[in-house]
Amino acid sequence: MRLDFHTHGKLAKKLPFSAQYTDWLFAEAKNAGLDALCLTEHFNTLGFAEVYGYIASVSRREGDALVLENGLMVFPGMETDVAEGGHILCAGPLEAILELNSRLEPHKTPGRFLPFAELMDLFEQYPVLVGCGHPFRAPGRVPELPDEQLRRLKFLDLNGKDLALDRERTEALTRALGERLDLPVVSGSDTHQAVQYGCVSTVFERDFSTVGDMYAEMLAGRYRIELAADAAFRVRTAAILKRSLKEIHALGGDYVQILTARSA
Repeated sequence: MRLDFHTHGKLAKKLPFSAQYTDWLFAEAKNAGLDALCLTEHFNTLGFAEVYGYIASVSRREGDALVLENGLMVFPGMETDVAEGGHILCAGPLEAILELNSRLEPHKTPGRFLPFAELMDLFEQYPVLVGCGHPFRAPGRVPELPDEQLRRLKFLDLNGKDLALDRERTEALTRALGERLDLPVVSGSDTHQAVQYGCVSTVFERDFSTVGDMYAEMLAGRYRIELAADAAFRVRTAAILKRSLKEIHALGGDYVQILTARSA
């Protein structure tokens, strides 16, 4: 089972939700060889509930996953900023993710982000799997927190974007932190658009449809991380494409139509 732990369903969090764009993303994820992904959408993205309402309407429920027509399994999730600087990922049942997002409404702007300890207190009230996204990406400071707090996490994200920029540093620091805290290290592409899918993925020996079983497989070590040979190229290309599409939108153009139009 090939899974991407860190993905997004929108081009950018300040842009409106587009069902057509999200459909394109999920089709491309399947084409890239993924069997499943954690949709760790930014907790303060525009239209968070709309994103999940749409996905729920075009999928069937299997355990905690939303299974699309093409067979791709989407584990609902969220990426949340913390006051100390840095991002915390979570994945779990759709109802838990939506309720958590609603409860975080007062804390969605800089200066109001919850401190790590308070955010973990909130997450621990729900059946969600919680990890740290790209722990060593500036200006994040999560690894500097006391170990007794960090051990409340369940995993660390060996992030595709950071691997592409500096593989040696990213891998050494993330794995060292995982060993120190006795936490599994898994991988996510951190993509907002399709070119980046597959730059890095986590390949499990067994299939699962719940975050409980996902965590059990992580703890058992029945997985491997695969980094594509062209990961750096994919990440650079994705960044250029994202900037270009956002500029099209800013100029009043329809970036989704341009992106998804078929050649004559």
